[in-house]
Amino acid sequence: MRMRILLLVLLLALCANAGFFDTKFGQKIKETLGKIKAVRQIIRIKKDKVQEDGDSIDEINEKKHIAELLYQGDIVLTKGQANEIVEGIESDGIRDKRQAFKDYRYPNRLWSKGVHYYFHYNATPAVRSVFKKGADLWQKDTCIDFIEDDEAPDRIRVFKEDGCWSYIGRLGGEQDLSLGNGCETVGIAAHEIGHAIGFWHTHARYDRDRFITFNSHNVKRDWLDQFDIQTPATNDNYGITYDYGNIMHYGANSATWNGQPTMVPNDPKYMETLGSPIISFYELLMINKHYGCDSMNTSGVDNSAYAKRLFNTIQRTALRLNLRNPDGCGTTYEATTEPKKFRDVVGNKNAGQRPREDMDFCYYWIKAPEGSRIEVKITALSHGLATDGCPYWGVEIKTHEDQRLTGYRFCAPEDVGVTLVSSSNIVPIITYNRFYATTVEIQYRIVPGVSSSKPKPLPQANCVDNQKCALLTKTRKFCSSKVFTESIKKALCPKACGYCR
Repeated sequence: MRMRILLLVLLLALCANAGFFDTKFGQKIKETLGKIKAVRQIIRIKKDKVQEDGDSIDEINEKKHIAELLYQGDIVLTKGQANEIVEGIESDGIRDKRQAFKDYRYPNRLWSKGVHYYFHYNATPAVRSVFKKGADLWQKDTCIDFIEDDEAPDRIRVFKEDGCWSYIGRLGGEQDLSLGNGCETVGIAAHEIGHAIGFWHTHARYDRDRFITFNSHNVKRDWLDQFDIQTPATNDNYGITYDYGNIMHYGANSATWNGQPTMVPNDPKYMETLGSPIISFYELLMINKHYGCDSMNTSGVDNSAYAKRLFNTIQRTALRLNLRNPDGCGTTYEATTEPKKFRDVVGNKNAGQRPREDMDFCYYWIKAPEGSRIEVKITALSHGLATDGCPYWGVEIKTHEDQRLTGYRFCAPEDVGVTLVSSSNIVPIITYNRFYATTVEIQYRIVPGVSSSKPKPLPQANCVDNQKCALLTKTRKFCSSKVFTESIKKALCPKACGYCR
């Protein structure tokens, strides 16, 4: 019965913008029924249990009986933060689209002089190692420096307490970050560091319900309030889109009492992507904006050059153009109309049957002539490591036009047969592993159809901004806003929004 309710809610959510007598309504229903079928297939995936301590942050903290003491499962709130959240809930009507922490003390909550930290005596070698690697993932593509210093006025004490948790942003003085048993992975460390430098969870964004169907019927009773969305008083999205593959997003089955999903992406093929162990391009972009990295003047480099270099670096990371392939994996394949296959094995069998703290990656590109589209089909997958968010291994397939978005990730044998069609003539495929070694087999070919292209710019003669444009672009992120349609942007601000030749 609960599953029927979930599917009905999804149907209503997807068709909410189609009128009953809309000429496109029939097609909308057809597409929606296809998505419902996909949800049913994905829900049938058998979830594996790999680690006794838990396979995700919420599982680990629940087994340690501390989840109910934390906000959203792994956040410690100050009294002031708790009060702001309560006030925001009471004044629900003034909410906005938010994720990065931006309260009344901003920018004082930023680590503007670097993130100083030190290790408590009980921090094991594993805790020290994953924290440093997690910090480096944020540091290498941002202007944020991490400095080990136990005498800094403002510092993080990294220790091994029960569970995985952190505070939000810089509090002033000493604050804690815990990486207990089960938390000693680079992905979990990077998630908790994300909180410490100012991120809430992605699924706490105000606009979450435009991208996620929240199924409260499957949520444990004492966890219902943990899925609250944020308010304008506490954070900011900087006009950046929602990415299902953010490392700050919990898994689809988080806090479930019956094994059924609590969060269902509007694009069901993203179900296994929720709960990612990998920082996304758009998270790096957001934290750079949050810290003003795009306007910082570094030694000998002017602002614009620094911002451009930084953007290009994290974009290369998103598109996997900076290869770090183990020997014998990763290459470029040329697609034709005849089906071809390749087989990938990634991991380390010599490490034994236990999780490693960090990932091995392989990067592939399938290319076709410009204007072509590529069909990609999964024909074989390893079994035994199908968990929320694919934190132990997976294959990521990027078929969207915006390939900076996280692609679809798969890690369950039930995914064999999944078929995707690209929006362009290039499909990046990434495989990753931190447990033994895993195998995926991919079939690919060119299929009929023309790859999508960006809207043609307006003729220069029509390139005149409306007199209201200056106010719109000054007071709000008008050009990047999802609230205004493309036709409105073209009508009011064609020049400012880049629609002119």
